[in-house]
Amino acid sequence: MKKHSKIWVSVIPLYIFTLIFVAGPLIYMIALSFMTRAEVFGVVGEFTLDNYKKIFEPIYLKTFAESLKLAFTSTILIILLGYPYGYFMAKLSSVWKKRMMALLMIPFWTSALIRLYGWIIIFRSNGVLDSVLMGLGITKDPLKLLYTYPAVVVGMVYALLPFMILSVYSSAEKMDWSLVEAARDLGASPMKAFLTVTLKLTLPGLLSGVVLTFVPSMGLFFIADILGGNKVVLVGSIIQEQLTKGRNWPFAAALSVVLMIMTSLIIGIYRKVTNTKDLEGLF
Repeated sequence: MKKHSKIWVSVIPLYIFTLIFVAGPLIYMIALSFMTRAEVFGVVGEFTLDNYKKIFEPIYLKTFAESLKLAFTSTILIILLGYPYGYFMAKLSSVWKKRMMALLMIPFWTSALIRLYGWIIIFRSNGVLDSVLMGLGITKDPLKLLYTYPAVVVGMVYALLPFMILSVYSSAEKMDWSLVEAARDLGASPMKAFLTVTLKLTLPGLLSGVVLTFVPSMGLFFIADILGGNKVVLVGSIIQEQLTKGRNWPFAAALSVVLMIMTSLIIGIYRKVTNTKDLEGLF
């Protein structure tokens, strides 16, 4: 009896924290999304579905589509860059693993905003990139990449790439490499051994990295604001604008609820696919 009481005493603070700082804000946000905006400031406690109906206007549907497009584009590029990095990093010696891990961690010691402003110096007209390309004779005129869609994609990839690398690395490091050698001894080509053994065993880490990169890229509006100017607008940008400039808190809450549902579906798909039986069915 005393043992059970001790367990409850240790668990109760966790439940209280979850209710106050997780469940409470979520419930408030959902309730706020069904309220009516006041004419001057604040909200009126009148139930309405207009906030959700407004989301189906073409301008907001286009914003959701652009956010999904950017998320997919960034995630694909992050997979192409991050998976090989994490995979080969796991095959290094312990000394080089520590060195590569340090290189991944060093950027986190600096503010993300400061690092993004560094890309402005690189992408701006007659900036570092233009100087290098024109010096090599590759281009004759400045490319003017700043405040463009490619600049935002590069910013997203730069900000989220470490999460993919670390996720793949954690799976590859735990992998039994003797299984790959056994597949090669049985006559499998390097590509077939990779697809049937390595990819299968590292798929949980890959999918975890997809979640850690795809979900945040839907709402990282400050990257689009800094590197894209007003030309690239994400759902997070509209939410931020409605909270600060438009003062339309119920509509911002409705947008947040829809975005939360979309990301929850992605996480649900991740949990479904990473189930052991489902993984076996994929190969």
